[in-house]
Amino acid sequence: MNISLRQLFAPALLAVALMPLAFSANAGHHNSAGIDREAMQERMEERRQDVYQRAGLSEEQQTALNEVHAEHRDAMLSLREEHQAKVAEILTEEEQQALRDAMREMHADKHDERRHSEGGHGKRDHERRGHYGEAAEEDTAE
Repeated sequence: MNISLRQLFAPALLAVALMPLAFSANAGHHNSAGIDREAMQERMEERRQDVYQRAGLSEEQQTALNEVHAEHRDAMLSLREEHQAKVAEILTEEEQQALRDAMREMHADKHDERRHSEGGHGKRDHERRGHYGEAAEEDTAE
């Protein structure tokens, strides 16, 4: 039984390649749900400032941390755009959509499986509802 390195690592490489699609699909889903990105960023900034104050950080430290955070965010956005461009070279728009749909279905299946195995309706379960349109509609019928 000779297994090539390609056969051995193919599933892992596919998983790594699909991860950013999952994030972009999730981001797209939130946009379609009507979440205001600017308002969300403002809330995040307010929370970050609260944390800095609670930690007793100086203005200089807060400024330096905010700069590092902005650099990190910009680098992640650039990397995401680069990855999306590479994926677009491999898959057509229809294939990308089919992949996103399959990932959403798998996520929903996993979510339903976890909810049922945990007895469902815990605090975390209620917090998750509404974040995924299908789950929110399905839960209201119960």
